[in-house]
Amino acid sequence: MKKDIGTVTPLYPAPDLIVGTYNENGAPNGMAAAWGGVCCSEPPCVAVAVRKERHTYGAISRREAFTVNIPSEDLVEQADLFGLCSGAEHDKFALTKLTAVKGTKVDAPTIEEFPISMECRLIKTVEIGSHVQFIGEVVACWVDDDCLDEKGSPSPEKVRPVIFMPQSGRYYRMGSEIARAYKAGRKFLEEEKR
Repeated sequence: MKKDIGTVTPLYPAPDLIVGTYNENGAPNGMAAAWGGVCCSEPPCVAVAVRKERHTYGAISRREAFTVNIPSEDLVEQADLFGLCSGAEHDKFALTKLTAVKGTKVDAPTIEEFPISMECRLIKTVEIGSHVQFIGEVVACWVDDDCLDEKGSPSPEKVRPVIFMPQSGRYYRMGSEIARAYKAGRKFLEEEKR
């Protein structure tokens, strides 16, 4: 039996994304964001949700650009710091000793040590409620060579992304493959034909 637990959003897992921007003075900044993900295939777009009172909100609005950086599990402590304090008061890159790299196509920094970085050009802003959703077209996607599979795509086993569970406030590692997408359920269609 299921129980109504109220109006919550237990979409598991949530990504642990670090949104890269530049402060007003040009210093690199990053913000941890779990409310984000792919929102369109053509053009390739990702969305991140940010509260208006966050320092990152103003940075994205001013420069109309941001990056989405995916940390590997060995950098979970550094990634966590990006959600602990404001870039208005702290230099998060100095604290974590991570390297900000100027974007090649947008006015926002990527994070050198993280295995995946997407440069995004802001194309739409949607005010929802507690958060504003920034939709960015991915204009460049950087992946560490040693994290690519034989087809040239990011390998989750090699990237080892951090997974965040918002309701418990805990980070997890990704598990093993359990089935192939678009194949596992075909047996039901085949049974229907009989």
